[in-house]
Amino acid sequence: MLYLLGVLIVVIGVGASIALHEIGHLVPAKKFGVRVPQYMVGFGPTLWSTTRGETEYGIKAIPLGGYIRMIGMFPPRPGAGLRVSSTGRFTQLRDEARDQSLSEIQPGDEERVFYKLSVPQKVAIMSGGPLMNLLIAAAVFTGLFTLHGIVVNTPTLSSVSACVDLAAAGRSSATECTPAMPKAPANEAGLLPGDDIVSINGVALDSWDDARALIRDNAGKPITIVLRRGGVTETVTATPMAVQLPIYDEFGTPLKNDDGSVKTELAGFLGAAGTPKSVKQPLTAVPGLLGSQIAQTAGVVLHIPQKMVGVAKAAFGGQERDLNGPVSVVGVGRVAGEVASDEAFGDTSDKALILVSLLGSLNLALFVFNMIPLLPLDGGHIAGALWEGIKRRSFKVAGKPDPGPVDVTKALPLAYAVASLLIVMSALLMYADIVNPIRLRG
Repeated sequence: MLYLLGVLIVVIGVGASIALHEIGHLVPAKKFGVRVPQYMVGFGPTLWSTTRGETEYGIKAIPLGGYIRMIGMFPPRPGAGLRVSSTGRFTQLRDEARDQSLSEIQPGDEERVFYKLSVPQKVAIMSGGPLMNLLIAAAVFTGLFTLHGIVVNTPTLSSVSACVDLAAAGRSSATECTPAMPKAPANEAGLLPGDDIVSINGVALDSWDDARALIRDNAGKPITIVLRRGGVTETVTATPMAVQLPIYDEFGTPLKNDDGSVKTELAGFLGAAGTPKSVKQPLTAVPGLLGSQIAQTAGVVLHIPQKMVGVAKAAFGGQERDLNGPVSVVGVGRVAGEVASDEAFGDTSDKALILVSLLGSLNLALFVFNMIPLLPLDGGHIAGALWEGIKRRSFKVAGKPDPGPVDVTKALPLAYAVASLLIVMSALLMYADIVNPIRLRG
């Protein structure tokens, strides 16, 4: 039951995010006078709909997106009064799209078409959806950062290992030592749980991550550690052991070789760990933290093509899924179900925080993904509008007549190619999320 509850929460959250995304398009479209015949959440057969004014609002069967239908998305062909025979497949596609767009224009709608809007109005309508997702994510993460805080590994030691298991690539053992296992350097130096590490080699520490970087860079070299114990400052010397340790990417995920094994490097190992602590953040810190979240999400989105190779290997070759790789709606639902049903993720409040954070991350991903400047994504329409503005401005400066709206139909072949690629990627992701899903716990 808890698993299904987690899935249901995410399904509702995803549906609400899609609905609000489309409202972000709908409100400015109506504000600028464009006639909007349809507002739909989902694709495929209509499950429910109602008409209010001139717009039909509804829910469709496949919850993988949504849309609003605006009339006059494409301008008439040049020389619209002349009917020219189409000689190529792409030309026919453009003509069919234009004809479909123009067929929806009713008497009195001549000035209510999308293509006649100013460039700022077009940008406002097409960016409204992604910006709505960004607003949702900002609200979610502002609450998490300020009310709950972010987990920081402080320089206060939570544990000191007794020895080092060299056979486990540097993983230490605090309780089960054998005569073959050497003492951990931290233990050898006399470090104890509860010690506050002030600096290493004269470098002041803000977190244990700072300490870890200095330790890794000084394999086999003595380091000077200033610590505070019981209010008394002491200085000790330790020599990090040179062992093979995993190499991590910028997202904290271990890098892997072609055979699926974890990449390692010779690095310093001390055998101590900092204390995780949730620290509430001031409102002034939110923009920087949110910016980091956006940058991290953008990094994942931009690397989707290469990460899809790993998804394919996981789907058909049984390799382990990348925790920071792309997932489909199916995968998000499975992760939510795992979090809701597994006691390892804490009590009810802890699980709720994880699920809320998951929805915030999903909205960030929707924002970044939809801003990619390729049709049929919102970013493609924004790019077309901006190009129209640049073209009109350059013509005006050159003393040439207004070139009119940019003919976006010229980009339809690319739009169809991108749409086809997205369908293939979505199908692959859903298959992988069924046969070999991402698991937060092994």
